Amino acid sequence: ADLEKRDAIVGAFKHAWHAYERDAMGSDEYHPISHGASNLTEAGSIGYMVVDVLDSLQIMGLDEEYQRARTWVENVSFDVDGEYSTFETTIRVLGGLLSAYHLSGNDELYLQKAIDLADRLSVTFDSPTGLPYPYVNLHAGTGHHAKDYPGLVSAAEVGTLQLEFKYLSHVTGDPKYWRSVEKVMTVLKNALLEHNLASVFMNHLEGRYIHSPISLGSRADSYYEYLLKQYIQTNKTEEIYGTMYRGAMDSVQQFLIQVRENKDGQSMTYTSEMMPEQDPSGQISWRLTPKQDHLVCFLGGSLMLGAVKSAAFNPDRVSMPPEESELNDYGWKDWKTGKELIKTCLKTHDTATGLSPEIVYFRIASDGMDAYEWAPTDWYIRGAQPGVPPPYDARYMLRPETVESLFIAYRLTGDELYREHGWRIFQSIEKHAKVSTGGYATVLNVDENPARLEDKMETFFLSETLKYLYLLFSDSDVLPFDKYVFNTEAHPLPIFTPKIPTAVF
Repeated sequence: ADLEKRDAIVGAFKHAWHAYERDAMGSDEYHPISHGASNLTEAGSIGYMVVDVLDSLQIMGLDEEYQRARTWVENVSFDVDGEYSTFETTIRVLGGLLSAYHLSGNDELYLQKAIDLADRLSVTFDSPTGLPYPYVNLHAGTGHHAKDYPGLVSAAEVGTLQLEFKYLSHVTGDPKYWRSVEKVMTVLKNALLEHNLASVFMNHLEGRYIHSPISLGSRADSYYEYLLKQYIQTNKTEEIYGTMYRGAMDSVQQFLIQVRENKDGQSMTYTSEMMPEQDPSGQISWRLTPKQDHLVCFLGGSLMLGAVKSAAFNPDRVSMPPEESELNDYGWKDWKTGKELIKTCLKTHDTATGLSPEIVYFRIASDGMDAYEWAPTDWYIRGAQPGVPPPYDARYMLRPETVESLFIAYRLTGDELYREHGWRIFQSIEKHAKVSTGGYATVLNVDENPARLEDKMETFFLSETLKYLYLLFSDSDVLPFDKYVFNTEAHPLPIFTPKIPTAVF
């Protein structure tokens, strides 16, 4: 462990958490600049921030802060008359409770709260297809669609609940949670488009994908992440998830991963999105767009983890880093691609602040040289021109995906370079996103120095970004990869051998 750097990260965590405790304790969201607090609905708090951060407090050994948070959780009620995202509530609140339950040595408080919340969320599965409604009223027990997307649900919204519900079934012995999310996997498996990929939207009531963008970013990212993680969570006993993951990654490699030369003749690996286009006869074709969300930066680490976990000839004896002879051909290709994607994500930190924007577009040699005049890099932020307000794409929301991949890559290689990059990103966060009176906030434009901030600190900054940085500088026996799988909100859940037989058709 690099204790000096790890302690600096704990210091940053305390700078944020103590300010939240002072200004907003218990509220769902924190606004550090105005010392303000808000909840997701008028109905009151569901512990969005506190529960999301319980395991970070446990892992970092912040015992006094943890006890105060636990005391708050004793009194939280999920009987709130408001609409919540099924997906976000599952990954942040249910995931947070389950992780805290395990790390506390099975503190019954967290299990009882988790059961109550999961029972309230479970009403969303009562649909014609078994796909959950994307929103739920936790008091009324009713599922709803998003106002902007009636009748639709996204791949991530339905495909990123499985780790949490399956672990809850495992610890309670009640298979109902497991069966609900497993039925979803049957629908998803049978709905896949011709190239094993998920488009971002599904027709909820018919259980099929509609012609919508195919992306590894927002609304789809964690669907792919959970194919691998479900395979890992149940100790590789459920072959179907290994098979679905392999099929998905083969198609990602074939259709979405681009390897291009930049103007200097260097090879650059990035991901693109596929946009559906319809010709007058109704035929659908797909157009590639060189657009990559910051969210996609999870993929580098995920591909490397998948190579070691699902494509090694002898998974128990893989070198650090793995040798080509230890992985099958798919695994070696994924491993190399993952490393290259991390390099590309690090390139997007080459900004005035050293922070990476929410969305980038990549330049390709065919763009012509004039495209380089107003942005000399291999990528650019669309709509960012001098003299106009920064576009949404230019912000850094304290997101974790790059440091998540750095943490995984460091664990699997032992290469100190990944720690150096992580430290540089942490220093940029300290320099540009820190609020002097306490907390951290979204940077509005990563290419503006000094940075202007938006008055919001996302819960994932404390549950993911700082946790992954802390783990990057910890020893590998802290939450080791052979015993734990992290949910998409960085909540560690133990790997187990299931007692419930798989039923995905």
